[in-house]
Amino acid sequence: MKKIDSKIVILGLGNILLSDEGIGIKVIYDLKNNYVFPKNVEIIDGGVGGFSLLPLIEKAEKLLVIDAVLGNNLPGTIYKFKDKDILYQIIEKISLHEINFCEILNLAKLRKKYPEEVVIIGIEPEKIETSLELSETLKAKYSEFFKAILLQLEEWGIRPVPKKDHHHLEAPFFVEKP
Repeated sequence: MKKIDSKIVILGLGNILLSDEGIGIKVIYDLKNNYVFPKNVEIIDGGVGGFSLLPLIEKAEKLLVIDAVLGNNLPGTIYKFKDKDILYQIIEKISLHEINFCEILNLAKLRKKYPEEVVIIGIEPEKIETSLELSETLKAKYSEFFKAILLQLEEWGIRPVPKKDHHHLEAPFFVEKP
């Protein structure tokens, strides 16, 4: 029997100061600024990860992770890893973060507090350098990447309601101007 009110955590990872590396955080802010979600959905800016993410992961029944992923493909390539398809040894080698996120997932598994379902949606970065803007390639692929995230949420029965005064998703800046 499928639970309709499962605790869903949407976790964006990345560093907004390093151009494409911050795409997970940009998506999180676009979700928060442009949509209203049911109460069982928590949207979290996870920054560059670390052990502080463990309690957030362990409270989720379903976990959606959004991040830049180095997979040695063309910039803008969109990846989707699900549960048993998450190859921890491979993901470990393509993580952009100092503390490996998959090690945190494995720790949750060892503690027997692993979510029922985990999905990682990532995109191959073009540039990782000091900048608040996405590369031209990721700007061009942003809408498709964002739609992949919304489709995953829909697969889980979550249909966020657009806010009337939403911002443009293609906006190149991560930081809102006052």
